Amino acid sequence: MKQSLIIAAAFSSLMFFSCGEKKTDETADNTEATAKTENFDYNVEQFGDIKVLRYQIPSWDNLTLKEQKLVYYLTQAGLEGRDIMWDQNYRHNLTIRKAFENIYTTYSGDKDSKDWKNFEMYMKRLWFANGIHHHYSNDKMTPEFSADYLKQLLADTNTKLEGEAFDVLFNDKDIKKVNQAKGVDNVKMSAVNFYGPNVGNADVEKFYKGKESPNPEKPLSYGLNSQLVKENGKLVERVYKSGGLYGAAIDKIIMWLEKAQGVAENKAQGDALGLLIKYYKTGDLQTWDDYNVAWTAATEGNIDYINSFIEVYNDPMGYRGSYETIVQIKDFDMSEKMAVLSENAQWFEDNSPLMEAHKKKNVVGVSYKVVNVAGEAGDASPSTPIGVNLPNANWIRAEVGSKSVSLGNIINAYNNAGSSGRLKEFVNSDEEYEMEKEYGQLADKLHTALHEVIGHASGQLNPGVKETKETLKNYASTLEEGRADLVGLYYLYNPKLQELGLVKDWKKTGMTAYDGYIRNGLMTQLIRLNLGDDVEEAHMRNRQWVSAWVFEKGAKDNVIEKVSRDGKTYFQINDYEKLHGLFGELLRETQRIKSEGDFAAVEALVEGYGVKVDQAIHAEVLERNKQFTSAPYSGFVNPVITPSMNDNGEITGFDIVQPTTFESQMLDYAKNYSNLPAKN
Repeated sequence: MKQSLIIAAAFSSLMFFSCGEKKTDETADNTEATAKTENFDYNVEQFGDIKVLRYQIPSWDNLTLKEQKLVYYLTQAGLEGRDIMWDQNYRHNLTIRKAFENIYTTYSGDKDSKDWKNFEMYMKRLWFANGIHHHYSNDKMTPEFSADYLKQLLADTNTKLEGEAFDVLFNDKDIKKVNQAKGVDNVKMSAVNFYGPNVGNADVEKFYKGKESPNPEKPLSYGLNSQLVKENGKLVERVYKSGGLYGAAIDKIIMWLEKAQGVAENKAQGDALGLLIKYYKTGDLQTWDDYNVAWTAATEGNIDYINSFIEVYNDPMGYRGSYETIVQIKDFDMSEKMAVLSENAQWFEDNSPLMEAHKKKNVVGVSYKVVNVAGEAGDASPSTPIGVNLPNANWIRAEVGSKSVSLGNIINAYNNAGSSGRLKEFVNSDEEYEMEKEYGQLADKLHTALHEVIGHASGQLNPGVKETKETLKNYASTLEEGRADLVGLYYLYNPKLQELGLVKDWKKTGMTAYDGYIRNGLMTQLIRLNLGDDVEEAHMRNRQWVSAWVFEKGAKDNVIEKVSRDGKTYFQINDYEKLHGLFGELLRETQRIKSEGDFAAVEALVEGYGVKVDQAIHAEVLERNKQFTSAPYSGFVNPVITPSMNDNGEITGFDIVQPTTFESQMLDYAKNYSNLPAKN
């Protein structure tokens, strides 16, 4: 599960991000008072609703040559699977991308025309989203040029793009990559390429209902690494593996992972890599679990990584994992400072407001590190998380533990890339603004850590209750992210943080955190929606249902007050103590829902508080936001790690070069890592 900086604090700072979500520009607004500490240009370019940034690898020079080789091999392995993410996102994505890239690189006509500028814009948006659907909203992106203009470009560059792959760019088909709406066949209404034609919700439920794990107490992650299709009317899985679906790319991944295994830092790390290689070769889900157990236990060393089909947010049914990789170098100083959270994980569990039956009696193996990213690919790039907690299997978390990381250099890049100025527009008072500037970044970092280390590791399922993807279905992701958010919120307003030396003033830090969360959940995150839209993305839903629930339940005591001033709406927290209690009450209920697998309750919670939008506030927020030109979403180019060779072909060192433009990196990736063919 990944936590990402998106607009969650919406204009406050790095604010509360749920796993798997990506950051927007507004979350760094409290850096208006933060001076840059180094002469590095974090900004690459801005187009549409996107800002592209750079990040540094500050710990690179502290690594040995062997460790640098390990990082290099792991980043190369990640990039070799880049095409997989494109194909998973939509069945025609690779065909469209390759046609558009050919046009982009070979067209010699008028490049000053409005049509060409719009084509360039669409090309960049396509790259950023890994396909034709928006990386965050899941809506199909509409070109601002005509079908006739595209036909002319195709003819002028001798490029082929026809049939459904051409038509879908301009028609009303496949309009949502992931459709989580209630009352529809979510599989059939989602364009994501995890299921074949004519496969629907009922097919998926029936197919996996018949799957029984060899050990029911250690359920396998059925569906994680396959596409479910109908062949001659029978449901079958097309497994992602060497010799199977995506085999051409997977073979390249295996090649680099084998090189990485050869320079592993220790036996535990090498053994884990060996199991990952075996998993890619066989597609066997028992091997996947064996790998996750070994990977979770391999905590020594300076280098770590995430690689494979992992997060299930893009599957409306919550089974299939999207391909992603993140290569990480330990930040020694910050990891030592933040280790206190994992060391006290049992205290947090014991003192939580959960029902006693839902508390873990022995929280095991929760490791937490701050890391510096060295490379990302797949679902983690260009739009990246800022925190990760894995593995996702509940039984592994309970028996072995989990790894939690915060991506320190990514957070640093966000903080130093500049402010949009939106914070001052939406805060309720000058005092709230000043508190956000002083305490906001720390509050956000702590919420990320609490969300990942304590939140996702907390609680347990009742005996006999199946995994949440089966019990809570399409609401599983938003329930889990809201639950982890609530753990963080509950403990952010607690003197224990000051006792542990993590904050100087726990009360003001907690107050700042609460102000930002409510401001975002009830108002500012709405800049990402078109007027009249429901909330569909899982993380936006969780922030809204958490905020709306405590707003409603605290109404009789005026805990949170809706204030109107000079024709503008603000939310003012009048009683932080009571709000803390409400967060605890909702945390207890969300854990009960998860522990018992109560589908009716989660449906009522999400649909009742997390989906519908106050249209008057939404219209107001959009109007107030018009004054700001900074893009709401941010992502990154990766530093290019280039080896130096001696006459014998041996690596003697590495150079790190920052890309000058977004397009140069995308075209380089297209040239060097296009391992899957376009489809007819």
